[in-house]
Amino acid sequence: MDPKLLTIEALSVHFHLPEGVARAVDGIGFDLQPGETLGLVGESGCGKSVTALSILGLVQSPPGRIEAGRILFESRNLLRLDAEGLRRIRGRDISMIFQEPMTSLNPVLPIGRQVAEPLMVHKALSRSEAMAEAAAWLDHVKIPAARKRLDDYPHQLSGGMRQRVMIAMAMVCRPKLLIADEPTTALDVTIQAQILSLMLMLKSELNMSVLLITHDLGVVAQMASRVVVMYAGQVVEEGRMTDMFDQPFHPYTRGLLKSMPRLGDRRAGRPPRLNEIPGTVPSLIEAVSGCRFAGRCPHVFDVCRKQQPDLFKIGAGQRARCWLKRYPDRRKPDA
Repeated sequence: MDPKLLTIEALSVHFHLPEGVARAVDGIGFDLQPGETLGLVGESGCGKSVTALSILGLVQSPPGRIEAGRILFESRNLLRLDAEGLRRIRGRDISMIFQEPMTSLNPVLPIGRQVAEPLMVHKALSRSEAMAEAAAWLDHVKIPAARKRLDDYPHQLSGGMRQRVMIAMAMVCRPKLLIADEPTTALDVTIQAQILSLMLMLKSELNMSVLLITHDLGVVAQMASRVVVMYAGQVVEEGRMTDMFDQPFHPYTRGLLKSMPRLGDRRAGRPPRLNEIPGTVPSLIEAVSGCRFAGRCPHVFDVCRKQQPDLFKIGAGQRARCWLKRYPDRRKPDA
């Protein structure tokens, strides 16, 4: 028996648009162990959310289409399941928290009904049993007066409360894998901290695996044990969270870490300075012969523009898609 809970192998997802084929995900792969939290990071448009939707069979077709690869969940290839087979897994074995709860929750159904529905579908509970369990879960995710809130509609709740409802919906069937897609993006800092603390508590209680999709490296440092960095549809670096923060190898990963806000030097009277990665992400429609980060990389040299690098092993459990592994003398001193 494969000990891995989730394995993605050479996954490619393309969108067939009037202007051409956009290679949103291009041959990515990674593993997720039982009980592990894996951070999937990268800037907007790099393919993080498309990867998550592919796992659940939710890529809109047309225009999207999974062109190649395998997604193994407990050794079963999800890409070979029919619609009914995927429905049996979604919400029961694999759940997802979406970015914006206001657009993910049904605006015309009470929140109690929405939390109870997975229990009626997957656990065959009666309506009264499911509503009682829904009230218990709303209380568990720290919604005040949870039983009285069962008949409330999403618009009657704050953003933080709506996100708690989404978490309750995702957790109510006690899934083995939770996919959290930017779960704190629309929340203020105080509510973000509360939501992350809640997710950590529930992960520990249920001993589930979490695929955390975010562009916020601070969230990754707090939640994840391993990190996969994506850029322009590809994995460019992966490894243990501590290694990636202490000794990042790929220039893109280094750029992401340097762009994190930091306190300024108060003694010198200097305000904090935000570093940026110059340039723009290459078009997913146009073919790129070499490294996709070459146009923005401060260490670029000839081979970078001509040949795409493999994911080279950097250390124990760490890999990076960068020619600097083969040609270390080409690395220039960091600014």
